[in-house]
Amino acid sequence: MSNYNPKTEIDVSELLKEKEENHLVLHNDDFNTFQWVIDSLVVICKHDREQAEQCSLIVHHNGKCAVKDGAMEKLKPLKDGLIDRGLSVTIE
Repeated sequence: MSNYNPKTEIDVSELLKEKEENHLVLHNDDFNTFQWVIDSLVVICKHDREQAEQCSLIVHHNGKCAVKDGAMEKLKPLKDGLIDRGLSVTIE
């Protein structure tokens, strides 16, 4: 017998928390220079220079790096901005 109970309360804060856990992921490519990637992360994602440098090294060595976390509404404009600069990014 199933434990399904249609009257079980749903914790809305948990649903909202799940929604906040999207990741803007930068992927490695063979076209953009380290400097361009770093500058793009500083301008678009508001990273400080050191954080942008670390992200670019992680992308270079691991193939990808989550550069920002948050709600889809927050990440979509950042994704579009990075794509406009020729970078390869996804939201996961």
